[in-house]
Amino acid sequence: MTWQEQQLPGDHPPVRSGKVGVLLVNLGTPDAPTTADVKRYLAEFLSDRRVVEIPPIAWQPILRGIILNTRPAKSAEAYRKVWSEDGSPLAAITKAQAEAMQQAFGDTAEVDWAMRYGEPSIPRQLAKLKDAGCERILLAPLYPQYCGATTATVVDKANEWMAAQRWQPSLRTLPPYHDDPLYIEALASDISRQLDALDFTPELLLLSFHGMPARTLELGDPYHCHCQKTARLLEERMAREGLRFRTSFQSRFGRAKWLEPATDAVLAEEAQAGTKRLAVVAPGFSADCLETLEELAIQGHEQFAEAGGERFAALSCLNTSAAGLTMLEALLRRECGGWI
Repeated sequence: MTWQEQQLPGDHPPVRSGKVGVLLVNLGTPDAPTTADVKRYLAEFLSDRRVVEIPPIAWQPILRGIILNTRPAKSAEAYRKVWSEDGSPLAAITKAQAEAMQQAFGDTAEVDWAMRYGEPSIPRQLAKLKDAGCERILLAPLYPQYCGATTATVVDKANEWMAAQRWQPSLRTLPPYHDDPLYIEALASDISRQLDALDFTPELLLLSFHGMPARTLELGDPYHCHCQKTARLLEERMAREGLRFRTSFQSRFGRAKWLEPATDAVLAEEAQAGTKRLAVVAPGFSADCLETLEELAIQGHEQFAEAGGERFAALSCLNTSAAGLTMLEALLRRECGGWI
């Protein structure tokens, strides 16, 4: 019997300890493509002060009185177009990524996944890892480009949970990897694979990143710079004769000025200028979701065709591709250095 065992009272509860945990985190999704579920999801998402930086006293009446009474039905209709047997594509893919990482790490780490908004929540999953004996946890926001409205709010939520813990695990955060050679190589490899599989040769590859209010750039958020650097490095790595590259920003919301050029405007502009064959990809998304499967693949195709375009392809995100999983494992192992 050890000294520690001799000091424990006979009724002391068993304590699991000594393990390493990894928590993959993505944005979030409603539980179902219904108006009620989407309304509940949007209420949480759009109430985050990191997402909407308008003072609550001015914003909440607009949110509760107008937006949550009009937008959920329209968004639910869009979700139904991409919902699968496995549920939300974003949740299903993030879960599959976590399962692949668990298989890769084996007994050396406990790997799980969470959504910043919706379920499974970050507090719930951190508690689950702690209860499994994880004293060291790598928090992995799956956002290559840092933004206050994405990476920072994940860290905020994790720290909120940490503040309530008497026995806190040690916490690390996966840094943004927008210019990491592992990420650029994975993108170049997987995008090239998809381009080679098309039955036409695109004239333009449009790199569409999620938009943010232009004010975020003025306030010092590095997101715009991170997106531009990713685009530049990817174009340098993928240079193909006859293939042009452009960068744009999608998913505008509200009346404020957003980062430009807007993806929908570029699609129309290119078609009107004579571009007939176009492929679009969303390098800032680690998994396909409403914004890629509905906004780009469906709406984007319609916008390009209506403006005169002929051939269109929306390429997949890295998802669970061989290149994507190889990159993800390498990033996670590097950030767990000294732990595993």
